[in-house]
Amino acid sequence: MVNFEYFEATSLEGLPQLLGNNRNENVVMAGGTDLLDLLKERILQPKRVINIKKIQELHGIQNGRGLDIGALTILSDIAKHPAIRKSYTVLAQAAGSIANAQLRNMGTIGGNLCQRPRCWYFRGREYVCLKKDGSKCYAAEGINKYHAIFGGSPCFIVHPSDSAPALMALGATLEIYGPNGRRAMPLKDFFQLPEDNLMFENRLAANEIITRIRIPEPEPGTRSLYIKFKEKDSMDFAISSVAAVLQIQGNRVRKADIVLGGVAPIPWRAKAAEAELQGKELSDAVIEKAAAAAVSDAEPLDHNAYKVMLTRNLVKDALLRLRSA
Repeated sequence: MVNFEYFEATSLEGLPQLLGNNRNENVVMAGGTDLLDLLKERILQPKRVINIKKIQELHGIQNGRGLDIGALTILSDIAKHPAIRKSYTVLAQAAGSIANAQLRNMGTIGGNLCQRPRCWYFRGREYVCLKKDGSKCYAAEGINKYHAIFGGSPCFIVHPSDSAPALMALGATLEIYGPNGRRAMPLKDFFQLPEDNLMFENRLAANEIITRIRIPEPEPGTRSLYIKFKEKDSMDFAISSVAAVLQIQGNRVRKADIVLGGVAPIPWRAKAAEAELQGKELSDAVIEKAAAAAVSDAEPLDHNAYKVMLTRNLVKDALLRLRSA
């Protein structure tokens, strides 16, 4: 890595000024599990690294009428929290699926949302791809086994976060702090496709950070779960994943939220599958139709067509499990 200035912030006051207006020159360090890789690989070469771990108000979980999670809360605390495991099961399962126990004890929920893509062309020094101000996406015609089947053009990264699909399915809102104070942003509006911004995966300004994540209290009859397929049993990213949250009233689905991970540059809402479930009983036929609808608009590349059937089967599996929950 290249030399940089190192700061430790102890409060939010003055942080926007420290961060400035260039996202590449000044970077925030939370758990550091992704940032240190980016620094070592020289994908990032900042002038200043600002450690925010000592800002106490960014830590902790508050459970009342809904859930309030500080952005610096570590993933293992979320995965083990009794109230989250009971009422926000999809989030506990997603957090518990991330990496390994050591990394979950370091990584933060805010950092997990903001981590950079794992695309080997982006991470490889020898490739000057679109995301590094180059002229082409090497994945489009190269080895693209792990790349996007939805929303990819002109860049075919996939978003690596496990917590993001779960939080989006739960209807989470972010509290963001910047030079003008605090503002709220629905998580569904936080991420952006490559066609909207090639260089950055989210809409944080250079001088802003996530401070808290708020999740509304689940409605009665809510069931949820997170399913993730990965190649290795330990410490691996999702090849495809499903975060499913259903509100069941009587025998029918009152509301369905299904968000896919590992298959698009952003957590990908399966709107067609949600529509197939709305107001219906979870019969085998309905589940089959919803699973097929979830991948109806997939556009696989040369080497990742297997993700279409894989994702379809994961959606089917998730709905079958929720039916019997």
